[in-house]
Amino acid sequence: MTAALGMYDMPALQAANDRFWDLIRSNLGHGPSRLSRERDMWQVWSDPNLVLAQTCGMPYRTRLHGQVHLVGTPDYGLPDCPPGYYCSVIVARASDPRDLPALVRGTFAFNDALSQSGWAAPVTHMSALNLTLASVRETGSHAASARAVADGAADFAALDALTWLMLKRHTDLGAELRDVCSTDPTPALPYITAMGQEPARVADAVQRAITELAHQDRKTLHIQELIPIPADFYLAVPTPPGPEAIGSKT
Repeated sequence: MTAALGMYDMPALQAANDRFWDLIRSNLGHGPSRLSRERDMWQVWSDPNLVLAQTCGMPYRTRLHGQVHLVGTPDYGLPDCPPGYYCSVIVARASDPRDLPALVRGTFAFNDALSQSGWAAPVTHMSALNLTLASVRETGSHAASARAVADGAADFAALDALTWLMLKRHTDLGAELRDVCSTDPTPALPYITAMGQEPARVADAVQRAITELAHQDRKTLHIQELIPIPADFYLAVPTPPGPEAIGSKT
């Protein structure tokens, strides 16, 4: 059996995630004794023995829909977002005064082409403003995108709003970067389980675990409750062209 909570699992959060999983497993009555942190996420998401994992909205709507059950969506209480929703925050260096129309002439750092918050949401946002990216740089993670901007390897990036809150709390990046703007909210990163599992039973175990979490762990993870967002809401989110459509890549 497999379980993973790797989407928000920076070192400062791992102990809290471990305790969260212990509560979920206890309420569910089965599952692996430890969270998986070494396996590729696509291997985790497609594992026929997956008990619980968190994925991103874009991988769900483009590849995983129909292959896994939705369990529910955690609500992180993010500002200006409905319960169970999140947005992307576009950031630039604190010393860089350019607005978004000027920044798009530089290099945009993104974590992954199948990231809702790192790619789909910001590209959709910029397209609505008739802005076109001039150059892109793939980094592999939101933290790496933020660091690329801070170090001057890129001019701007889009970060998951919750990841940005955590980076500001647990790293020095909050002092090095500034908010430029935010995208419209979309459904946040859902929990999924394998087709052979009972999603309602898993959802009940997760919700009870959220309630049972120690106050400090709930604060660390920013988690408030589990929201039942239908699959159709995820499938309705726009999917823009990928980075291969951009002329310049670094």
